[in-house]
Parts: sequence; structure tokens; C-alpha cells
Amino acid sequence: MFDNLQDRLQATFKNLRGKGKLSDADIDATAREIRTALLEADVALPVVKEFIERVKERSRGSEVSGALNPAQQIIKIVNEELVTILGGETRRIRFAKNPPTVIMLAGLQGAGKTTLAGKLGLWLKAQGKSPMLVAADLQRPNAVTQLEVVGRQAGVTVFSPEPGNGIGDPVKVARDAIAEARRTLHDVVVVDTAGRLGIDAELMQQASDIRDAVNPDEVLFVIDAMIGQDAVQTAQAFLDGVDFTGVVLSKLDGDARGGAALSVSSLTGRPIMFASNGEKLTDFDIFHPDRMASRILDMGDMLTLIEQAEKTFDADEAARTAEKLTGGSFTLDDFLKQLQAMAKMGSMTKLMGMLPGMGQFKEQLANFDEREVTKIESIILSMTPAERDQPKIIDGSRRMRISRGSGTQVSDVNQLVDRFFEARKMMQQMAKGGGMPGMPGMAGAPGMPGVGKRAKAKQLPKKGKSKRGSGNPAKRASEANPVAKPADGGSAFGFGKAAPSAEDFELPKELRDLL
Repeated sequence: MFDNLQDRLQATFKNLRGKGKLSDADIDATAREIRTALLEADVALPVVKEFIERVKERSRGSEVSGALNPAQQIIKIVNEELVTILGGETRRIRFAKNPPTVIMLAGLQGAGKTTLAGKLGLWLKAQGKSPMLVAADLQRPNAVTQLEVVGRQAGVTVFSPEPGNGIGDPVKVARDAIAEARRTLHDVVVVDTAGRLGIDAELMQQASDIRDAVNPDEVLFVIDAMIGQDAVQTAQAFLDGVDFTGVVLSKLDGDARGGAALSVSSLTGRPIMFASNGEKLTDFDIFHPDRMASRILDMGDMLTLIEQAEKTFDADEAARTAEKLTGGSFTLDDFLKQLQAMAKMGSMTKLMGMLPGMGQFKEQLANFDEREVTKIESIILSMTPAERDQPKIIDGSRRMRISRGSGTQVSDVNQLVDRFFEARKMMQQMAKGGGMPGMPGMAGAPGMPGVGKRAKAKQLPKKGKSKRGSGNPAKRASEANPVAKPADGGSAFGFGKAAPSAEDFELPKELRDLL
């Protein structure tokens, strides 16, 4: 959604790089470019004006003039001001001291309230809560049925005493839901209310009546991130009519400019609490202003990526996989499990987009075919257990059979098998420490004796011409005493004065003799 804004800001910052000092003209030109980028992204004009004034004021201050790298300091200022626009700090749900906690959803028709009710229910369930969804939208055709379907998919209870389609009293349904939640021991109630295609008095009155009837702990205003500048007027109308406590951005995966939705928090003073960025019920999470600002500036979102990985990957399974890698017993079955676990985290395009600097690969990410992952899965599943366990036995005739069974070409099978062997070899080397040069006990590390097969044999001096020493006296001295201690008595590896001795490490005898 924010690709255009990201591109414009990156182009602006690129012009600053390499400048040791920034003049007033440089700051004004940068501010002009940022203003244009924000306006093109549909950010509300009052928000843009305030943003640019703060950036210019801070850019002319001591934090930039005294910085070693003024360009990076301005990027830092823009990042911090973006975080401010987006709400500043992460805001979480305030749960009631005496359950049930009541959460009311409000917004226009088509904003995605009903689907979001299911997403919120699933998220609350994952937090250890026992949520109940309430079908209080009795006007939109099949709204009650839709909520029941979404509730079943999320595995969450749905309270729907009325059929809807214009039949029933939504205020009574909402009030009865609280009593039902207490009776059935549900600790969170999510009330899905009706919307309209536009703001009208009847909509606001009904939402206000439901609020008065259930006295919610949170009122979440659900806004479509793609509706443009009308987002500001809609948010203000709901703020005056219902007085919501937080904002939920839906459809963040769309291709609209989306800047108006980012203006809502700044103009209403209400924080953005959640973001929905896909069609799956799992495409929903807490909104972190600092992480969103970081993604807009192409700095990545590693924390969200790590959190998703922690939720998806089992720690014990990961440890077993690491052992298999080091032991050389990593199979195609293990690879398939890793692939399926990554698929649970979301699309590869989204995952790659969370890495820093991936903005320059937008075109490649956009053209990535998610079906390639399915193709790999089909090829592996078309193999016999023996073939997945021992890929070396897959000869020409087996590859032909596998390609027919998976509906792919023989070249696809060849490519998968060859890449698997290459990847396994590389990962084994990394697991054995080949990627950490200079550390003690790492095989193949430069300047360190081998601790692998070569270390098992005694290092006997070779007969013949002796190796000539270096002409540099300092280097020759270090060669003669490669593990000499620093003058302050500390360790060469940064352990300080209380450095461990050779006996503290489980090293081969030959290496202990050298130490």
C-alpha cells in the first residue's frame, strides 16, 4: 500500500547521501520533496503541514548540525516524526477487572467489521481468552450468517438469537449477550454492529444506543485503509457520534495510497490499535507505530518477522532440525516440514518485504509466484519415503516417475534435488562453525589450529626446507607467540582480566599444549 510513498522518500534521502554538511537550501528542498510525497500518498493536509514544520525545525537544530552524518540524522528525524503521526506508542486492549470485557466494533458498511470480528476473536483466543462474538448487525443481508461462518472458522462462540435481514432489535441482542457471556463464562464479548454506505443520523443513533446499553470497555472504529480523504471526515463523524477509543485499519494489503488512514490517529487523537492486512483470519495483529514507520522508510520490520517465526516454529523441533544438520542426516522430509512451517507464517512476498532494504526489489517480489512453493511440496510428496530419506538414490527413471506424479517437468525435479544437496552442504558448514572466522574452536578458522580430522593426528614437524619468517619484526614476534596475552592482562578474545584458562575449554590435547 505504501510503495509509492516509500519510493519517493528513498529518492529524497538518496540526494542527501554523501553531503558532509547540509545548507538551509538542502533542508528546504528535502522538506519540499517529503511534502509532495506525503500529499501524493493522500495524507491529510493539516497533518502534512505540521509534519513538515517539525522536520524543518529539528533539521536546523544542533542534532543535525553537530552530527557526523547529517543525512542519516534527517532520516532519523523523519522516522521519529512518522512514528508520532502513527500514534507514538503501541496501544493494547484494556481488559476489564471484572469480566466480561466488552469490545464494540463500529464503522461504515464494507469496512470489513464482520470479518475483523472473526480475526479479533481468533487473536483473543490465542491470547488465552474465551471470546464470544455477538451478531448485532441485523440490517445488512446475511450479516448474521456471515458472522456465524467466520466464528466457526475461528473456533469462537457466536451469539445470534435473531435471524437478521431487517428482523430483530440490535440493542436488545447486545444487552442480552452480556448476560449470556456471564452465564457461559466468556471473558470477552465482541459486538459486531451495523454500518451504512455513508454517515446518517439513524446509523449514529443505533451505534450510540448500543454503546449506552452495553457500556463497552473499548470501542474500535474499523476503517478501510483504501477509502482516501473521506477517511478523515468519516472518523470525525464517528468520534462525535460514538466516541471510539481506538482505530483498526483494514485492507492494508490493498494497492491504494492509504495515507489518509494514517492521518486518522493524528487528527482524532485516538491510537491505531490493530491492522488487518490480508484475507486469512490470521492476517491480523497489533499495530506498532515504530515498526510501520520503519517499513515505510524501507528499514524492514525484523521484530514482527521474529514474532511470527516464534509463533510458528516449535523450539524442540528446531533443535532437532539443527542436530540433523550438524549430523548430516537432514532429509527432504525435514525440508518439507520447514517449508510448510514457513507457509504458515504467511506469503513469501510479505515475509521478504519485512527485511531491511527490500524496497529496491519490489518488482521481483511482486512477480514472485507463490505457486512455486506448492510445486516444490508436490514434488517431494510424489517421492517414496526411501527417496525422501536418501535423495542420492533418485536416478533418472525415479525422477521421471516423480515428475509425472507431481505434474511437473523432469527439469523441475532435477533442480530441486540439486539445490537441496547444495543447501544442505552449505548449512552443514555453517552449523559446524565455518561462518565464524577467528573464534576459538571453530573448524577452518584462519589463524587457528584445526580441531577436525586433522587435529586427531599429532602435528609433527615436516622434514625439509624450513619456512622463512616474516621480514616485519612485530609480525615475526606474533608468529612466534600467536597467543600472547595483552599488556593489561586481559584475554585476546575480550574476556577481560578474569580470562578462562585452556583447561576451561574441552579442547584436543594438541591444542591445549599450544595454549
